Amino acid sequence: MAGMKDYVNANVGRNREQIEHHVREILKLIGEDVEREGLLETPARVTRMYEEIFAGYEVNPRDVLGVTFDEQHEELVIVRDIVYYSQCEHHMAPFFGKAHIGYLPSGKIAGLSKLARLVEAVTRRLQVQERITTQIANILDDTLEPHGVMVVVEGEHLCMCARGVKKPGSKTVTSAVRGEFRTSPALRSEFLSLLKQ
Repeated sequence: MAGMKDYVNANVGRNREQIEHHVREILKLIGEDVEREGLLETPARVTRMYEEIFAGYEVNPRDVLGVTFDEQHEELVIVRDIVYYSQCEHHMAPFFGKAHIGYLPSGKIAGLSKLARLVEAVTRRLQVQERITTQIANILDDTLEPHGVMVVVEGEHLCMCARGVKKPGSKTVTSAVRGEFRTSPALRSEFLSLLKQ
């Protein structure tokens, strides 16, 4: 399966003219001169950006894992520091950070790049960080049927850093645990300690 960079949001493409019109109207409503040189191409640029940053709507995250492999590896698998970019559904402001995924296989594994693609499919849409974390954990749990899953997502939210309480540098950390990660403090500790290396 191709990476998310190969996808664009086709709905944006089909509605390009309308989106450009509305971006132009928003610029007018905030007091800008839409005829000045720096803004002439802004509506088209914003529309192209939307095609890219909302590409997740074109992909079913449950399909991203694709082919799984039968493998009798039953030790912890971790892919950490998966960088993501998303858009807060409350303010349409960006937030970004890293996702860390760990699972304990039960005879089935996923290609490692598929885990990064899953993160992209879930994050490239209007989102909240809590839902991202839960969706990744649930999809892995349903698809791989592992002994356990743990997902930790950290994010910096511009809706909190650049507006409102204006606390730049503050980070939000969310986690989701399934299966043996729920019942085994030692397994959770192993996962978290490996994230720090």
